Amino acid sequence: QVQLVESGGGLVQPGGSLRLSCVGSGITFSIYNVRWYRQAPGKQREFVAVIARGGATTYAETIKGRFTVSRDNAKNTVYLRMNNLKPDDTAVYYCNVQSTQGYWGRGTQVTVSS
Repeated sequence: QVQLVESGGGLVQPGGSLRLSCVGSGITFSIYNVRWYRQAPGKQREFVAVIARGGATTYAETIKGRFTVSRDNAKNTVYLRMNNLKPDDTAVYYCNVQSTQGYWGRGTQVTVSS
C-alpha cells in the first residue's frame, strides 16, 4: 500500500522559513518525479515544484528563488525548503507521485501571518 506523508508545516511570520518533508512508503521515490502542490482556502490546488528522478527541478513562477525542492532517496523523502515566506504562501501543501495512478498525501498546513 502506497502512502505519502507530509510534515513540517506550521505557523510562521512573514519572512520566515520552513522545511516540509514528504515521506513515501510502499513506493520507491528514486524512480519517480515527485511534485509539491498547494491549496489555499477558496482556491484551486496549484503546482509548486517538481523534482525529477534524475534530480532536475522546476518551480512555479510565484515561488521561484524562495523555495527549493530536494530529495534523499536513501530515506525515500522529498523536501521543500521555503524561505522568505509571504502571507500568500498560506495553504495546505501536498506531495504527489504519478505512477500507474496518482498518489497524494493528506497535506500539511502552512500559515504565514504576523
